[in-house]
Amino acid sequence: MLNAAMPGPSRSRYRALAAAFVCAAPAAAPAAEPSAVVFVYHRFGEDAHPSTNTRLDQLAAHIEELAGGGYTVLPLADIAAAVRSGRALPDRTVGISIDDAYRSVHDAAWPRFRAAGLPFTLFVATDPIDRGFASYMGWDGLRALAADPLVDIGSQTASHPHMPLLSPARNRAEIEKSNARFAAELGLRPALFAYPYGEASLAARRVVAGSGFAAAFGQHSGAVHRGGDAFYMPRFALNEAYGGMERFRLAANALPLEAMRIVPADPYLAGGPNLRRSPSRCAGPRLPGSTPSPATPRARGARRWRMRGGAGSGCVSPSRSRRAARASTARSRPGTGAGAGSGGSSWFRNRTDRGPAAVRRRAASSA
Repeated sequence: MLNAAMPGPSRSRYRALAAAFVCAAPAAAPAAEPSAVVFVYHRFGEDAHPSTNTRLDQLAAHIEELAGGGYTVLPLADIAAAVRSGRALPDRTVGISIDDAYRSVHDAAWPRFRAAGLPFTLFVATDPIDRGFASYMGWDGLRALAADPLVDIGSQTASHPHMPLLSPARNRAEIEKSNARFAAELGLRPALFAYPYGEASLAARRVVAGSGFAAAFGQHSGAVHRGGDAFYMPRFALNEAYGGMERFRLAANALPLEAMRIVPADPYLAGGPNLRRSPSRCAGPRLPGSTPSPATPRARGARRWRMRGGAGSGCVSPSRSRRAARASTARSRPGTGAGAGSGGSSWFRNRTDRGPAAVRRRAASSA
C-alpha cells in the first residue's frame, strides 16, 4: 500500500492518481455530518476462490467487532436515504452488502448475520439464478432471504455485464429484464443497485439513475457521505487477503474527505497511456503482503502505471473501476496501513489529523 503525505499548501495540491487528479479541501476535525462505511462481501467459506472469498473465521471476527466495537449497523437503504437527505447518522455507522447470490451466502453468511441481528443487502444478477448455476442460490433460497426483515434484495442487472462497454440501450435492457424477474419471482422491485465488478461510467450512471433506483454502489474504497455521488457510492471490498482485523477496523472507522474537484469526470477511461496493461506485469505500487514478481518493474509515476487487477496481486486496477476514489478516508492510528477495495486508489485522513499534510494516499487492489 502506498502511504505518502500530500504536499503542503505552498506546493501543488493536485496529485496524479491513476489518471485522476483530486484537489482536496484542507482536512478539518470530524464534523457531525452524515457519513458511513459500507462493506462488500462475495463468497463465504469457499477456499477455492480466495480472491472473492471470506473465510468463516474472518467473518466471525468481523461480526464480533461490529457487534461489540461501538458501531451502528444499519440497512443500506437507511444509510443511502440519510446521506441523500443530509440527515444525521450515528458515529461509526456501518452498512453490509453482499454481491452475487452464491449458495454460501444462504448457507454460511445469512445464518451468522441473522444470529447477530445484523442487516445486509444482497445484490443479485438474475441470469445465473434463472440458469441454475451450481454455485448460486435458486429462487427458493432468494425468497427465503427476501422474507427476512434483516435482508434487502438489490439489483446487479441480469447478466452481470461490464456496463461501461455496453450502450445505454443495452444497459437499460439489462435492468428492465432483471426488474421483471424480481417482480415475477420475489414480488418486488429493488431500490438499490450495484455496478457489476464495481465498473461505472457517466453513461451507465445516467441509465441507473434514470431507472428508478434510490442509490447505486461501486467497489472503490471510501466512506459514503453527503458530498459524494449517490449513484456511485464507495464500498470497502473484503476477501481472504484483505479481510484481516487490522484492515477491517481501519476501514470500519473511515471518515469522509471531500474533494473540491475531480478530473476527468468520467470514471471510465476509454484509452490512453494510463490503461497500458500487461498480462504478467504491474508497474503500479504494490501492497504489503503481496508477492512481488521479478518481472515487475518499479512504479514510474502515477501517469505511467501499467496496472493489472486481481486481489493479492498488489496492483491497482483501473480496468475494474478505472478511477481514483472520490472521497475516502481512514480514521485510525497514524501510519497504519489498510488493504483496500477494488479498483483504483483512495484519499484518506486519520481521525485526529489536521490540515492537508495529513492526507494519505492509499492504493487499492481489486477484489
